[in-house]
Amino acid sequence: MILGILNETNDKRVSLLPEQAEVLTKQAITVWTELGAGIQAFADDNNYVAKNASLKARAEILQQADLILTIHPLSSEEIMQLKSGAILVGVFQPLFHVALMKQLASKMITVFSLDMIPRTTRAQSMDVLSSQANIAGYRAVLLAATLSPRYFPMFMTAAGSIPPAKVLIIGAGVAGLQAIATARRLGAVVEVSDTRPAVKEEVMSLGAKFIEVEGAADASKAGGYAVEQSEEYKQRQQERLAASVAKSDIIITTAQIPGKKAPLLINETMLNSMRPGSVVIDLAAATGGNVFATQNNATIMHHGITIMGNSNLAADMPWDASKLYGKNVLNFLQLIITKEGNITLNFEDDIVKGCCITHGGSIVNERVMNSE
Repeated sequence: MILGILNETNDKRVSLLPEQAEVLTKQAITVWTELGAGIQAFADDNNYVAKNASLKARAEILQQADLILTIHPLSSEEIMQLKSGAILVGVFQPLFHVALMKQLASKMITVFSLDMIPRTTRAQSMDVLSSQANIAGYRAVLLAATLSPRYFPMFMTAAGSIPPAKVLIIGAGVAGLQAIATARRLGAVVEVSDTRPAVKEEVMSLGAKFIEVEGAADASKAGGYAVEQSEEYKQRQQERLAASVAKSDIIITTAQIPGKKAPLLINETMLNSMRPGSVVIDLAAATGGNVFATQNNATIMHHGITIMGNSNLAADMPWDASKLYGKNVLNFLQLIITKEGNITLNFEDDIVKGCCITHGGSIVNERVMNSE
């Protein structure tokens, strides 16, 4: 079997680092790495060759590999180059890219999208969303501290006292919790908003204040994800958030709902209540953003407020991001590759079935089918 590792476009990460590729070559799997695939993650081509991987051009991998690793979706033109029956593994946001999934199905490509892995205890070691969100939450706080004209910790000096920065974090998932911990380590005062009352204890254990809003929809059956809220709840949430937004120096937003546009949580009026010099980092920018005026992959100024829209902050720390992502991938591959290096697809396995999007010429994932 030939397994190909592609060079990512506009992303510094790589699906497998050389040491991880070696795990596969020891299973008698032929590993092809696209030229330059790991350079931005500080793993040059020679490192892959030293681990028994072969260097190949992108077109050759697309046309001949049996299993291809790529973090982001391929273009329509590249999909046409894939050989029938190939397997594609990555993070493809299929609920937002249904047309591409249909094209892949028509080419008889089997697609496993790791962002669709069920959030179960057994699947934790393969949860790419969590491993990358952890880095994104950490990185967001460091970026905010760099962009802010104010200190994070309280300082008492002969020239006067500086109060600690006030940080508001919206969303207490993996990214939010890491952002809380990082902001607290830097000495900030932190408030947190989340629609799930169950996270209150964890938020408070990290030293942050939890903003409570009653009447949230039950998310206990959503597999750890947020769910759509009623208009009445959204109104109460915005009213409660307004006071916290106005006094915040830093806001980090992480709220997303799988397969849906990110909820707008900070409107123009709320944003305008912040004082000049404040910083907003919107990690939900790729799906519309939680903040008025957010632009994806852009940093803008809005009445003296810096707004950064970036849903891919993990890529700014490519070595560790690639290391964690690659470990997630290796753990998943153990479910579909035998110790002898042969592909075996067991759709009785809930993880294999849960993240399989296309197979046998059709879209087979119910969530993707229902999103059309």
